[in-house]
Amino acid sequence: MYNDLRQTTFVNLPRGEQRVAFHHLTWNAYQEILQVLNHHPRNLRLAYDHGILEMTMPLEEHESTNRWIERLICILVVEMGLKIKTMGSTTLNFPHLEKSAEPDSCYYIQNQPKVAGKKVDLTRDPPPDLVIEVDVTHSDINKLHLYASMGIPEFWRYQAPTWQIYQLQGQQYVEVEASPTFPWLEKVRFYQFLVQCETDEVAAEKAFRAWVQKFSFLARLP
Repeated sequence: MYNDLRQTTFVNLPRGEQRVAFHHLTWNAYQEILQVLNHHPRNLRLAYDHGILEMTMPLEEHESTNRWIERLICILVVEMGLKIKTMGSTTLNFPHLEKSAEPDSCYYIQNQPKVAGKKVDLTRDPPPDLVIEVDVTHSDINKLHLYASMGIPEFWRYQAPTWQIYQLQGQQYVEVEASPTFPWLEKVRFYQFLVQCETDEVAAEKAFRAWVQKFSFLARLP
């Protein structure tokens, strides 16, 4: 296994996250590493694609932003009367593709009824409907190619201060201006929520929830 660790790239930028990338690593070697790591508590997120294994250790800025975005999504789901299965950073393994990822967050929303109350099996069940990645530093893996090949319908990438929304069309992502899941969520509202969370998370949630409730009410008017 360790003979495959021929080239290693270290990124140590403590502002948001720390990354280390191993190149020319076989799928079997990655699976061995994954099994070892899964037997120990860890604050690492892994992604594997085309022989590259990237390990990310999120720091405060990364984790805070990810939690704020998750809170925003949960507010939208509740107030819009939708359903959700939250998968967090669950390992998404696709052995036949030799691809794997542990996203910052992922969710079943449209396909929630298909996976409700069960352990997801990606050999039979659909992939998550929405994947979130917060990238503070550079990634060695092309996340657009990775998640598109997994068939993830919608991918959000937040690289401060920019929120990018991608919709799977055919076999590749196309950047769109509005979320297919939450089409009336304005980008300005998204940014306002994150900015307010920096100083007062409770006030940010109250203000955003009130806005969603008002918008939902107006949308139901004849």
